[in-house]
Amino acid sequence: MYDTLGAGRSDWAGKPYPEIVETAEADGSVLVIPVGSIEQHGHHLPVATDTILVDAVAHLGADRVASDLPLLVTPTVWSGYSPHHMPFGGTITVDYRTLLSILEDAADAALDNGFDAVLFLNGHGGNASLISSAVSTVGVEHPSAQVLGLTYFDLARSFADEIRDSDVGGMAHGGEFETSLMAYLRPELVGEGDAEYWHEPYDHGGKDLLEGGPLSVYRTFDEYSETGAIGDPALASAEKGEAIYDLLGDELEHILRAIHEQNR
Repeated sequence: MYDTLGAGRSDWAGKPYPEIVETAEADGSVLVIPVGSIEQHGHHLPVATDTILVDAVAHLGADRVASDLPLLVTPTVWSGYSPHHMPFGGTITVDYRTLLSILEDAADAALDNGFDAVLFLNGHGGNASLISSAVSTVGVEHPSAQVLGLTYFDLARSFADEIRDSDVGGMAHGGEFETSLMAYLRPELVGEGDAEYWHEPYDHGGKDLLEGGPLSVYRTFDEYSETGAIGDPALASAEKGEAIYDLLGDELEHILRAIHEQNR
């Protein structure tokens, strides 16, 4: 259904450099830098799940506006900050400061082409604080550009209850949400997973992918799960994935248009 190697109208990597510079120098130009991860997602999803999904969502939103707005999407940063997944194997994590430096350097170089705004689009919960840091540090270095950060699945908070069948805790890591998206976008990569709901002992801690809670707690994932996945993948379906994907596209399209208008 979705090929991460495909080049679309908004794909930086598929453009010759004069087209990139022309887009960047246009009024209200927007650059999107997707950031994923390579980490275990239980027994039923590939380790590239976060990278595949954030790349797909980034291009969905961008391609919806590419005919109207000067916008490009860079290749996805495929490795994230995932030390909490290391006990299960299969994970490639990058040091926090190293990844922050990579994002800073990539944004610095990309913004030098003349973009008016850059959006870091995140696909992994463990990257969230790092993305916020990159927004601040890149923003300081580029006062003439607007720098923003967003975790794509947070956009689903407004509509997830209309689609989900799982209780709170069923849309967590490799649960109903991510498995449905993968079943729609890359069904050949999806296996069968068992339900294992998220149980956080702190009342104010995270309870679900879309309900993080105000209290941050560090634990490795083997303290939460026997398989590495948390949630209810058995309730996932390609039909739910299509609905989630389309609605995420609506939300991201709205944000991208707003960024363009704010920076004209």
